[in-house]
Amino acid sequence: MSDPTYDEQADRDRGEVVEVNAEFYAAFERGDLDRMNEIWLDDPGTLCIHPGALPLRGASEITRSWALIMANVPYIQFFLTDVEVGVSGDTASVTCTENVLTADETTEHDSFNGARAVATNVFLRRGDTWRLFIHHASPVMSGEQDED
Repeated sequence: MSDPTYDEQADRDRGEVVEVNAEFYAAFERGDLDRMNEIWLDDPGTLCIHPGALPLRGASEITRSWALIMANVPYIQFFLTDVEVGVSGDTASVTCTENVLTADETTEHDSFNGARAVATNVFLRRGDTWRLFIHHASPVMSGEQDED
């Protein structure tokens, strides 16, 4: 007997959203601006808020920001935790904690810098494809605030 509360399509949708969300971070790690552009919805209403930065709207502003970041961050790796996915029709959201390792020319040999941010990624389905519509990442303060 099947479970009447199980929604096979919703389960497939969640899986697809998890996959494209992971590909977003993988494209960033690889410095693959072409793949990043494929993931983002080409729409004037797209929104990207990098940690500590002002909002960017529209594909050209967002692409420019990713190009600058990728050109100036030679190494970055994300470990996502606390990933939660919600799907409602053709809209999906992913919230997660971005645990980030980075290195650049100022980083000592064999070491990394670390940071954390919480992120919300909103995807819209266009045809059979989920496209990123909003990315908002906020830094997580470390230290005493962690215990609050």
